[in-house]
Amino acid sequence: QVQLAESGGGLVQPGGSLRLSCAASASIFRIYNMAWYRQAPGKQRELVAGITLVGRPNYADSVKGRFTISRDSAKMTVYLQMNSLKPEDTAVYYCNRDPPHQRWGQGTQVTVSS
Repeated sequence: QVQLAESGGGLVQPGGSLRLSCAASASIFRIYNMAWYRQAPGKQRELVAGITLVGRPNYADSVKGRFTISRDSAKMTVYLQMNSLKPEDTAVYYCNRDPPHQRWGQGTQVTVSS
């Protein structure tokens, strides 16, 4: 059974930080690379950061140097540390495997605004 539960979003001022968490079911976490995606209003969902089973990260150009993805195998949780946030980072953030499963979690809203 596929389960994905994102948390940690909120309202933050430009330049601020947030840490997102995603609890994933074993059927996904133990087998697949994982990733964070986001969808801003009126835009398509995009991959923000990914991490392989062995912990190798990759990032979209727009977040390189600001975001850090990590995974905790004991907790089956994926994290996204977001620093130096910008208004254009405002979106609903989702985690999923990479490539994504058709079933998505509810996401967590991140709003960057002064």
